[in-house]
This record gives sequence, C-alpha cells and structure tokens, in this order.
Amino acid sequence: MTTIPYPAILAAAGPIAAWSFALVLAIAALCCMIATLRSPRRPLVYVASGLLALAVVLVILPGQHAPLLFQVLIGIVAIALSVAGGGPASQVVLALASRSTVDGVHGGIVVPDRIDGQDGTREVLRGGTTIGFLERFATTGAIMAGFPEAIAVLVAIKGVGRFTELDAAEARERFIIGTLTSLVWACVCAALFRIAAG
Repeated sequence: MTTIPYPAILAAAGPIAAWSFALVLAIAALCCMIATLRSPRRPLVYVASGLLALAVVLVILPGQHAPLLFQVLIGIVAIALSVAGGGPASQVVLALASRSTVDGVHGGIVVPDRIDGQDGTREVLRGGTTIGFLERFATTGAIMAGFPEAIAVLVAIKGVGRFTELDAAEARERFIIGTLTSLVWACVCAALFRIAAG
C-alpha cells in the first residue's frame, strides 16, 4: 500500500497558492483604482491600498521566486496598478494634507500672483495627471528592470520642469506631497514584482 506524501504536496502547493492569491488581490486592487479614476472615492483607494499591501505580504511568504508565468502576470498587473492607482492615491493624500487649495480649470491649482503691482491669480502645476502616469510607469519599470537609480533622474527632471511654478508655498507643498505619494505607490507596486521574481 502506497501512502500519499501530504507534506510534500502541501509544500509544493503552498507557494503556488500564495502567488495565485497575491495575483488575485493585485487585480482586485487594480479594479478598485480603475473605478476611482473618473470620480475619486476614498473607500476604494483605502481598500486598494490594503489589497496591495496584503499582496506584497503574500509574495514574501513562499521565500522563493515565483515561476515565470506568475512573474509575467504579476509584472503586468504591477505596472498597470502603478500607473492607474498612483493618481487616486495622490489625490486622497493631497486632499487630507492640503484643504485650502483652489483647483484650477486645467487640473492645476490657483495661487496668488502679483503682476505689475496688481494682485491676481494664476494656475500652476497643470498637466499633473499625465506627468504622474509617465513618472509612475518609468519608476516601476526602472525598479522592475533592476535600475532604481533612475528614480533620482526622474525626480531631477520633474523638479527642473516645475521649478518656475514652485514660488508659491501651496505649489511647493502640493508638488512634494504629490510626488512622494506617487513614487511610494510606484515603488510598492514594483516591489510586488521584485519580490515575486526573487
């Protein structure tokens, strides 16, 4: 009579189950973030953040790298979640941190401006959504490729590009908070892949 090697089966099935569940959680987080793109909903952003954190924990548990198929699938979802999810996450953090800013017509914020001795206003930090998409795609891609040093170049380029708009305190605060939130989100998404890939 042959005995079934249950410990060996569980040892082999455990990591597969962890990677599978991590992938499902990451896809669920992506769906939550896609649902917030048109109109930000804080509860969905909080749920997506929790799902992403849990997915990272699950890819840590096996203690070994995932098979190639899981690496590819997790990598695709990680990039999509990074690009789509960083914007809503940044909006929530900015809303919590800065309550007194006035939104502009073109996606920026309105700040005081003194021109020729007269008080006025101007809109700064326009195009932040598109820049954020590109920034998170490049950050996640750089970390996934094993070149995290590229993040310094990205931050430098962004800082130089926005330099003339950062004379108002509100603009500096929004720039720093938004950039850090976006980068942290992208790094966590990239970590999901890097840990799975070993």
